[in-house]
Amino acid sequence: MATDAHGGANPIPQFPADFLWGVSTSAHQIEGAADKREPSVWDAFAAEPGRVKDNTTAAVACDHYHRYPEDVALLRDLGVGAYRFSISWPRVQSPGGLDFYDRLVDELAAAGVQPVPTLFHWDLPLSVETEGGWLRRETAERFAEYAALVAERLGDRVSKWITLNEPAEHTLLGHALGTHAPGKQLMFDALPVAHHQLLAHGLAVRALRAAGVTDIGIANSHGPTWPASDEAADAEAAGFYDVLLNQLFADPLLLGQYPEGLAELMPGDVDADLKVIAEPLDWYGINYYAPTRVGAPQGADIEFGGFTLPAELPFSVRETEGYPVTDFGWPVVPEGLTELLTSFRDRYGDRLPPIVITENGCSYEGIDDQQRIAFLDGHLRALHRALEAGVDVRGYFVWSLLDNFEWAEGYARRFGLVHVDYDTLERTPKASYGWLRDVLRAQP
Repeated sequence: MATDAHGGANPIPQFPADFLWGVSTSAHQIEGAADKREPSVWDAFAAEPGRVKDNTTAAVACDHYHRYPEDVALLRDLGVGAYRFSISWPRVQSPGGLDFYDRLVDELAAAGVQPVPTLFHWDLPLSVETEGGWLRRETAERFAEYAALVAERLGDRVSKWITLNEPAEHTLLGHALGTHAPGKQLMFDALPVAHHQLLAHGLAVRALRAAGVTDIGIANSHGPTWPASDEAADAEAAGFYDVLLNQLFADPLLLGQYPEGLAELMPGDVDADLKVIAEPLDWYGINYYAPTRVGAPQGADIEFGGFTLPAELPFSVRETEGYPVTDFGWPVVPEGLTELLTSFRDRYGDRLPPIVITENGCSYEGIDDQQRIAFLDGHLRALHRALEAGVDVRGYFVWSLLDNFEWAEGYARRFGLVHVDYDTLERTPKASYGWLRDVLRAQP
């Protein structure tokens, strides 16, 4: 239910005065201008018939590359303190590619909006992929060189940085199941991809520190894992899933170790690499969308959240019953955010740095998007309950500013606070944009 952000019967609670409010996007999903950058793995993937459900590409997307002043004005008018965007590695490898980000950062500064760049959001240069991509250790080293190059150019105006976005999904969907770029179906042979991304993160942290950066995080996706029943087989399967999607990408960063049994499956000198991977973070970013109900294998492929999970996996994902769902079919469970944050505090204790929610959002059609308002309302209240429970959360970013190219779904899913007409590229703020603007105006 929508609320009166200015102080109606049940206003959004007050967050700390220094709490960072923002919105997020990613380069490949909104920038367009594909002719002004090298190809990425997603260009090659989308060019294969049937890979993207509506057979579209991100060659134009929202044309943010040319329309960024209009989009920055939307950020300014929304009243957010920060904008999380990603930098396209393929664009940086092209002549003059960093010039665009120079212009964007300057435009943000003029609007009073803090730039928060993510260095990798799934769009690996195709030239790097053809040399082995994330299956090769050398890609981690190249990523650190790229991070140093970007920091040298933008570090005088950018203080807050994110290394990677959702390495778990990039490993699972892109390399294990093949439903995302680069489309590999390696199953558990994709584990080196996880290790090399984590190593790339650690090497990039070192490169950023050497460039004088003092405010570094990562954007990992996490959510509670709920067993499908009290049966031992379901509990065991849920525990395995939780290790893969949560602990595999948090334990090395925060504890300097892999979950039991996984270190020996990773390539190279794992003990030495873990010292790099566990470089101290200034904050830990969490992307939260929903919990996952997991049970024992059911002997058949399962459609889940727009993806097909093959029968040979040692778990099955079940429907989370009793909750409304988004247009994407994802359950809406605000209390899952409180559960996740308190569980992270309990699991990692003083090894857990301050948390920033780097993504939270939902897919709904329509400009009068009351369901999105209800979603954000519920999740902000759940986030505030986590603060009241003593979890150190410093910021919250909505996904997303704009409707955009939603990866393998093409343009079929709309996550934006701002509607984009993909024929005319006209931007129209939705009801949720106005609601969030009012919420932010009512905050201290």
